[in-house]
Amino acid sequence: MNRWMRWLAVAFLVCTAGAASAQDWPSRPIRFVVPWPPGGLNDTIARAFNGRVGQALGQPVVLDFKPGAAGRIGVSDVARSAPDGYTVGMGNLGPLTIHPVLYKQMPYDVKKDLLPIAMFAASPLVLVVPATSQFKSARELVEAARAKPGAYNFASVGLGSPAHLTFELVNAKAGIQIVHVPYKGTNKALPAVIAGDVHATFDTLSSLQPFIKAGKLRPLAVTTAERVAQFPEVPTLKELGLLDDPVLSWYALIAPARTPAAIVAKLYKAYGDAAQTPEIQKLLAAQGLIYLPMSSAEFQAGIDKETARWARIIQDHRIEVTP
Repeated sequence: MNRWMRWLAVAFLVCTAGAASAQDWPSRPIRFVVPWPPGGLNDTIARAFNGRVGQALGQPVVLDFKPGAAGRIGVSDVARSAPDGYTVGMGNLGPLTIHPVLYKQMPYDVKKDLLPIAMFAASPLVLVVPATSQFKSARELVEAARAKPGAYNFASVGLGSPAHLTFELVNAKAGIQIVHVPYKGTNKALPAVIAGDVHATFDTLSSLQPFIKAGKLRPLAVTTAERVAQFPEVPTLKELGLLDDPVLSWYALIAPARTPAAIVAKLYKAYGDAAQTPEIQKLLAAQGLIYLPMSSAEFQAGIDKETARWARIIQDHRIEVTP
């Protein structure tokens, strides 16, 4: 057998071995990396989905919490793992679309090192003001800001956070200047808004829902394409002409790049099927979350579009942060 024939034989064996391993997958537990601390909403969502996914695949999906650097440590763990289907994880808006254009040094390349598979839950952002605020609508806030540039402010959990960047989108669209006041975390930002120390903020519906229902915050608008079931009287920023495209804080399934297509297809189906069960639908609604079915290709295209949008905002406003 000449060298060329030996090479073909080796290549054939590698390909058939890969196909066989994909067919046999999973034959042992799957590690699911959560890039956030245990006990929060990421934990709740991961446990609910993975319990059902594990049953469907016939192997347990074990949560492995890797918090730190606003999600980048956990996502980096997934990116560095073997592409064999036995390490997957949770991807979010920040680590996959904002951080790659916000930070000059990143421990992973989303396009080269990761494979986004599916968005299995998403949370609208809600524009809120204190319950005691003079503003009864988003239009009133915008008109006041237009009349007095720089006189009003908004809170966020830090430079480059979804709340910060979404407000900059509204500022640019409306031609106004509502001033950014960064805080270190939601536990600092929300009390400041509730107390009236800051005029407004954006945060996820899941975070704000209890305070809205308790009468401590007033919702003015949501960032989804359509109004949300939890607050159907609250308009969208798009219908008010204050936002071109929706903004969602989402929870997604990611895997290392080069994970075999057959394994990806099984994962996509398992998480999609779980999302549509009555139990998961009930959980999502209770948490202020929604499920937006889309193909992996559509999700990946959405990530590219989101990244380009945040890059423009970050560049236009010269937003710079250090790791």
